Amino acid sequence: MRYYPVNLDIRNRKCLVVGGGDVGTRKVITLLDCGAMVVVVSPEVTEKIEELSNKGLIKLERRGFKPTDLDQIFLVIGATDNPELNREIHAGAERLGMLCNIADRPEVCNFILPAIVNRGDLIIAISTSGKSPAFAKKMRKDLEKEFGTEYADFLTLMGGIRTKLLSEDHEPEAHKHLFENLIKRALVNLIKDRDIAAINSLLFEILGEGYIFDELMANQPTSSPVLKNA
Repeated sequence: MRYYPVNLDIRNRKCLVVGGGDVGTRKVITLLDCGAMVVVVSPEVTEKIEELSNKGLIKLERRGFKPTDLDQIFLVIGATDNPELNREIHAGAERLGMLCNIADRPEVCNFILPAIVNRGDLIIAISTSGKSPAFAKKMRKDLEKEFGTEYADFLTLMGGIRTKLLSEDHEPEAHKHLFENLIKRALVNLIKDRDIAAINSLLFEILGEGYIFDELMANQPTSSPVLKNA
């Protein structure tokens, strides 16, 4: 296995994208979704990058890349169509021991970006180690059909349950069988069916009093719409 799979926490980390075209725009949006502080360096940019800059969501430098742009940067993505510039970005990042990805050029990357299925806190990453991005894209589309938005709500609910159990001085190891039972009893399918009454009945059966779906969901951050009683 060539690559070491890892999920990076880049919240409030300064990340640089060199290149303001369509590829660079996609990289910028993903970085912002993950809470990064994004700097874009490019003489020309898309309307979307211009919009993000005008809203103050990113810092935009409308000029060519300079080696000093790498100063104080946690992660850099090269998204230009200039092979020489891409090599310069990579070389500078290597000297600084920095995380570096050059779009569609795995040979000059120290990490590659997988295809992603994102369902709230559920993140499924697909990588072919750079051998076939087209197949990774196909796998992503297949998995998007299999894993719907109910999985985001499911994990939000499980997080709410875990938080409540810990607040009641339960030992984390003691929770294991409770969560296993909820999973075995197809809680995620009840969420998919929007059957709130059945969800609350299952929560009471396994967890006891005080575990109400709407209350548990309301107390947790969520990346998708929370189900409500119809």
